[in-house]
Amino acid sequence: MLTTDYQPGSPIWLDLAVRDIPAAGAFYGGLFGWELEITGPETGGYGILRLDGKSVGALAPMTDDNAAPAWSVYFHTADADATTKAVEQAGGGVLLPPMDVMDLGRMAGYTDSTGVGFMVWQPGTSKGLELIQDIGALCWVELYTPDRVAATGFYHSVFGWNYQDLPSPAGTYSLAYPGEDVDRMHGGVMTVDPGETAPQWQVYFGVDDCDTSFAKAIELGATALMGPEDVPNAGRLAMLTDPFGARFAIIKGEPPAA
Repeated sequence: MLTTDYQPGSPIWLDLAVRDIPAAGAFYGGLFGWELEITGPETGGYGILRLDGKSVGALAPMTDDNAAPAWSVYFHTADADATTKAVEQAGGGVLLPPMDVMDLGRMAGYTDSTGVGFMVWQPGTSKGLELIQDIGALCWVELYTPDRVAATGFYHSVFGWNYQDLPSPAGTYSLAYPGEDVDRMHGGVMTVDPGETAPQWQVYFGVDDCDTSFAKAIELGATALMGPEDVPNAGRLAMLTDPFGARFAIIKGEPPAA
């Protein structure tokens, strides 16, 4: 499970790049009770999302007119420069070379060997999300990739992830965890047809009642991708697109267990 005792290779932060930050803040605030805190001009209008005062994510201003709004997942690294070299050696690409974000930390952005984007965060004064694995907070991440075998090999090389494979109707589902600590299992990897599902990282947020939260999301302007369903060894979940075009999922229950 995800914890705030972040280990290298664990999800540590997430943000949504979107053109209308106040509107996105209103949508997710209405759905999860998040409060939006716009930071100073030195961060370009970056907005921190909080629940009961604890950070659960952020909203980033989108500057590329050709880009589609999407949630970005950041993984913990102790050394962003070393991770950059590991990404290149494993066949990935560098989208954003390591850069300092004031004294908060150091960030970088990449594509994995199958073309899916992800980020890393090397903590400074900002240690990562303050609330995780809870109602209204990130509780699982899932990689949709055109090549599960290539992707799992890539992340093993870069972060030292190991896996437990589960059969599923859609094919093998690889449960990922950092190093040898299976109790820190944080996500899944599965093959998708790019013609049907865009390869990407998807985020899951915990909810107290999947059906009620799903109905609320639709009321607030979201579009259903998959209505609430019971999934064995996972819980009751639903998948949606927010009013801005970004995918996300909600889940009542625990992520798949080892």
